Amino acid sequence: MAEKIIIFSGKQYSGKDTAAKILMEEMPEYRRFAMGDIIKLEYGKIHNLSFEEIESNKSKYRQGLIDLGNFGRAQSPDYWLDKIISQEGKIVVTDVRIKHEYEVFKKAGAISIRIETERSLRELRGGKLIGEDDVTEVDLDNIRDWDFVIDNNRDYENLREEILKVVQIIR
Repeated sequence: MAEKIIIFSGKQYSGKDTAAKILMEEMPEYRRFAMGDIIKLEYGKIHNLSFEEIESNKSKYRQGLIDLGNFGRAQSPDYWLDKIISQEGKIVVTDVRIKHEYEVFKKAGAISIRIETERSLRELRGGKLIGEDDVTEVDLDNIRDWDFVIDNNRDYENLREEILKVVQIIR
C-alpha cells in the first residue's frame, strides 16, 4: 500500500496536472499515478491505440474513456482504485473525480487538493468541453472537506505560488 497519498480533483482543463507537476518538482519523492492513465492504457489495448495517440487526441477519445471508466466502476467501485493504492512509496493521484474515489483515498489517509477554475477559462485552455454533465465532472462539486482548495483563475505564477504554500504545510 502507498506510504503517503496526495489527490487532486477539479473539472477538465482546470489545471490538475499542472498543479501536480509543480508539487512534484518540490517533492520529487512522490510518483504520479492517474486513474485516467490506467483507463487510457486499457482503452488503447481494446482499440489498438498507443497511449501517446490517446493523450495527443484526448477530446477525440474522451467519451470512450468516460464510458470505459464507468464500465470498470460498474464491475467494482474499487476497480481502478485498487491498482493505484497498492503502489509502494509516496504517490500523487492527479484525477480523482467520483465521490467513492474521494472517500476511498481519504480513508487511506490521502491529502486532498481541489483545483477550481471558471468554465470560460477551462474552455479557452482545452477547447470544446465534452461531458460537462457526466458524473465524472459533477460528482465532487458539493464536497466541502477538501484539505486545500486552489483558485486557478489567474496565471501560472499564481498557481505556482499557491501550490508552494501547500507544499510548505504538508512537507
